[in-house]
Amino acid sequence: MTTTPSDLWHHYGRTRAEHDRAVPDTFRWNWSQDSGPGPEVLGDLSGLVVGDLGAGGARHAAHLAVHHRPAQVVAVDASPAQYEMALDLFGHLAPRLRIVPSDAVSHLRATAGTYDVLYSVFGALDFTDPRELLPVAAAALKPGGRLVFSTLAHYLSGAPAQPDVVAADVPAKTPEGEASALRRWVLQEHVWVKVLDDAGFTGIGVDVLPSATEGPRTADTLLIRAVSIPRTRGK
Repeated sequence: MTTTPSDLWHHYGRTRAEHDRAVPDTFRWNWSQDSGPGPEVLGDLSGLVVGDLGAGGARHAAHLAVHHRPAQVVAVDASPAQYEMALDLFGHLAPRLRIVPSDAVSHLRATAGTYDVLYSVFGALDFTDPRELLPVAAAALKPGGRLVFSTLAHYLSGAPAQPDVVAADVPAKTPEGEASALRRWVLQEHVWVKVLDDAGFTGIGVDVLPSATEGPRTADTLLIRAVSIPRTRGK
């Protein structure tokens, strides 16, 4: 794989990719990926254009492309390593699955009015300032389009989520294995609701998915759904 020193996602998912190349039968929204609702939360995707923001190895996107009859699923990720891994695993699913190397904000800015559904499973919504990402997500959705994402309800350490739109540094490794950090937004439920409302979403709903496992680095999940506000004709 070709990487750059700044690609802090170089190591993520590589071990699994070496022995598991199958399109998943389903996926879950909770942190441990082992319980709770699945892709049915997204609704009927038949004939729709769907975007996965921060798709990683594109396993969730591949599942939707194979099992849910969309017109197309676009898997977007800024990491060169994740992009190349996704191509290696699921490039054969093109054109139903399109794998795009881009940060979410840049991609959404260039695709206004394109998507019926956008989603993220602990992806770009966690690692991008929501005040930058959510407005362009609203614009990239067709009027009445759906946004669904899962995010941490609290830090993996057990510390409470932030009461304002504030990021924290979380540990990461460079391709060379050196210690580094990523910015992650772990926000309280009411903060997400406000920033979504400010960005142009309505019909905002939040479910808390309790952790199904015990031990260190487990977490409850916020499953958040919102609808883009239909824009007035001529605006």
